[in-house]
Amino acid sequence: MVYRKSLVVGKIKTLIFGAGGMLGTELCRVFPDAVKLKHIDIDIRDKEAVIESISRAGPDVVINAAAYTAVDACEDNQELAFEVNGKAPGYIAQGCSITGAKLIHYSTDYIFDGSKKQYLETDASGPINVYGHSKLMGEKNIIEKTDDFRIIRTSWLFGLHGKNFVDTMIKLSGQVDTVNVVNDQFGKPTYAADLARKTEEIIGHPPGIYHITNEGVCSWYEFASAIITNVKPCSSNEFPRKARRPKYSVLANTKTTPMRHWKDALADYLNKRKTLEVT
Repeated sequence: MVYRKSLVVGKIKTLIFGAGGMLGTELCRVFPDAVKLKHIDIDIRDKEAVIESISRAGPDVVINAAAYTAVDACEDNQELAFEVNGKAPGYIAQGCSITGAKLIHYSTDYIFDGSKKQYLETDASGPINVYGHSKLMGEKNIIEKTDDFRIIRTSWLFGLHGKNFVDTMIKLSGQVDTVNVVNDQFGKPTYAADLARKTEEIIGHPPGIYHITNEGVCSWYEFASAIITNVKPCSSNEFPRKARRPKYSVLANTKTTPMRHWKDALADYLNKRKTLEVT
């Protein structure tokens, strides 16, 4: 196994899987010269194609932003969830091991069961839905296939170029008199643009698992209240979903400098969103 200890950010050759998604689009802004592979370019469930694409590109760093993130849909499409979120990251890790590339991969707060008020990078996992189980499988397969990985767990992602909670709230706010949002699930919202910029820093950190979110803890209701005015709190029992959600999925960052507060990031996002609407 080849291990490259140090790289100069800005001079590295980068390959991005999932370049067309919300996070992937922001990563393309941070790494404009990267080899960019979208879903239409490659099916990451194809092991041979994945390894061949990495070998052909010969990157210093591979960033995997591809995932099946529809949490409720994962309950009905378990095979797809485990193939994309569980097995495919192992294929990417194997390709990285062969070529000596660093691997950056994104995981989720949903690998935890929500029984603690916050979770450290070293805390034991215990997913309570299929999505969480599939993402945990991905983590384990990466750790098994390569030593040179940085797994970034994040939560409540929002941003341009993809479906997200902020846009859903704004849409619903204009369609109904009152939007009911649960007030008994707590976490940390994360702006995709901030996470992409932070990824550039994580490349230079030692291999391991990182918790990267914007700062500040809130409930979904508190998050919604910062977006729209016609919102009403309700309990999870009043708003049942197909997939169970952890009550607490607060990720504690113990390894890097904190990012800005989610309220500041949200304001930035809303301003950019308005600008795009005008243009």
